[in-house]
Amino acid sequence: MTKADIISAIAAKTGLPKKDVTITVEAFMEEIRLNMAENKENVYLRGFGTFTVKRRARKTARNISKNVTMVIDAHDIPSFKPCKSFMERMEKY
Repeated sequence: MTKADIISAIAAKTGLPKKDVTITVEAFMEEIRLNMAENKENVYLRGFGTFTVKRRARKTARNISKNVTMVIDAHDIPSFKPCKSFMERMEKY
């Protein structure tokens, strides 16, 4: 499912114009991005799951084809953990 599919489904269920739904979905996604990327805050959505910021430590890696060792600096990555009720619904299908 793409973002366009989500927007179409919400517009069909609510009867709202696609333009309004698009603005709402974009604003929702931007808030999650801002909180995670800039503020380094987790986003908790009750009944859905948690978007968390995980810290990856600095590590040494090898490029086998070029026989080169490189250092990958510590960095943050986004992560999602679904809530218990979400997982229970997934197990039914």
